Amino acid sequence: MAGGNDLVKFMTQQLVTYMETPAETRKQAKTSARAAREPWLTRWFGWGPISLMIWWRGRSGRQR
Repeated sequence: MAGGNDLVKFMTQQLVTYMETPAETRKQAKTSARAAREPWLTRWFGWGPISLMIWWRGRSGRQR
């Protein structure tokens, strides 16, 4: 069961690293990760819906 011991060791290392990191640093890292993430529509459905939205908005602007 060496795999179980390795897993416990890894999780312990991650926990200790997390606990030693200041709260402000963790908060900044979380905020920057959220800012770097792409919009949910693109993540879930790709570029198809985005292109349709752009086309539809351009289409409705020309009719007026």
